[in-house]
Amino acid sequence: MHWPAGSQSRRHGMVSTFKIAILGAQGVGKTAIVRQFLFNEYNEAYLPSKTRRVYLPAAVLNEHAHNLQIMDFPPIASFPVNTLQEWADARCRGVHSAHAYILVYDICCFDSFEYIKTIRQQILQTRMLDTPIIIVGNKRDLQSGRVIPRRNVSNLVKRSWKCGYVECSAKYNWHILLLFRELLQSMGCARCKHVHAAIRFQGALRRDRCSLM
Repeated sequence: MHWPAGSQSRRHGMVSTFKIAILGAQGVGKTAIVRQFLFNEYNEAYLPSKTRRVYLPAAVLNEHAHNLQIMDFPPIASFPVNTLQEWADARCRGVHSAHAYILVYDICCFDSFEYIKTIRQQILQTRMLDTPIIIVGNKRDLQSGRVIPRRNVSNLVKRSWKCGYVECSAKYNWHILLLFRELLQSMGCARCKHVHAAIRFQGALRRDRCSLM
């Protein structure tokens, strides 16, 4: 099993650590997704995020424990081109060195999709091409207000962008666990050097579950 560069190897008796950055426009539900995943709670009152929030849970996947550093970022004007630019803005600290990215948009807001489209392109211009990125369409409970057909988005993301795609509802805790399980799967397989290792890893994920400690 192979993990992102910089993670701690279980072969040396240490728990793997994954740095996950969550990005998106204002009001798309980034914090709501994180809090549902960690605390199984949803707050109807909307409080815009103004600073970066860092959560440090541990997850068990396929009978292995992994530390997660989940970084919930407020909207950023652009993805920093290097670590110097990253540290010049406190809101961006840690985003450039993340092992994986969750880009969240509101399925009822076209501008929020355009935002993650731009951020994804900027990530590709500054990071390695195999850095895992998952696109997330939140607010599935407001399906009637969808602005882009699901099939169109899914085809674009999976076929053209080569990214994972998940739709969820932070309000009703629908597909939240699936989202993070898919993310951990992509982080594990993206660095596999041998095809057979990736197949074994994917097969194990189908049988087992992801839980929090």
